Amino acid sequence: MLNMKTFHTNEEWFNRLLPEGLPIPSSTLLSGPGGSGKPLIGNVIVAAWLRQGGSVVFMSLQYPDHSFINTSLKSIARLDLDNYKDRIAFIELDTSLDDLRILANNRIKANVVKPKVWDEALEHACSILPDEGPGILIFGTALNLLLFSPTFGKEILEKIKSVMRQNSKFTFLFSTSTSAKKEEVKKLENLADNLIITRSDPVIYKLYLQIKHMKNVPFINDEIEVPFSPEIIIDIKEIADRSRKRIIPLISKL
Repeated sequence: MLNMKTFHTNEEWFNRLLPEGLPIPSSTLLSGPGGSGKPLIGNVIVAAWLRQGGSVVFMSLQYPDHSFINTSLKSIARLDLDNYKDRIAFIELDTSLDDLRILANNRIKANVVKPKVWDEALEHACSILPDEGPGILIFGTALNLLLFSPTFGKEILEKIKSVMRQNSKFTFLFSTSTSAKKEEVKKLENLADNLIITRSDPVIYKLYLQIKHMKNVPFINDEIEVPFSPEIIIDIKEIADRSRKRIIPLISKL
């Protein structure tokens, strides 16, 4: 069995809930309603990960391209991905492909709705990155969108479940919305090593976070307000709404 280490972010509010850090390698699920800021929480972890010498594979299904990720990280964590080009890779969803296409600048277009392509894309992305510092973090967001495929939905759910169950040398950070496919998402919540719940107040534009469980480390399970500006919270909700309208019809055809 792999030795458990821990990882601290650079944010006081996050570290207060995890005084001994986030266990790594492990699987962490960020779960909550659509537009409740899950990718923003993930960006806090990603920024600290890169600054501490790790590598990151981005598989963000709600963004049309990786420029949105860079903009978000600049807003949330004052981090410019251009300074970490040799330690990041992007897997971009392309439902028009049968498999995957490897592009320049560590970009991969892939139909990750298909479990076999999911494996191939992640294997390639991890193979081209240095495994240093805290290691390789695989950051997959809006994964519940994959479950809308009538052909591959059940298979890709089993794939995600298997990732959460396995002892891996990599650290997985996933986000799923509870606004749809609630039964399937509940299964992922139960399997994840670490579960973090988010919610937002749509009237006053505040974001809240609570840790539900962690693997072998102490944590405080008080719900706290995350200090993000209303503008950022509004932006992430609009992106979530647009992504559902754009991506679900494409995946539903597969």
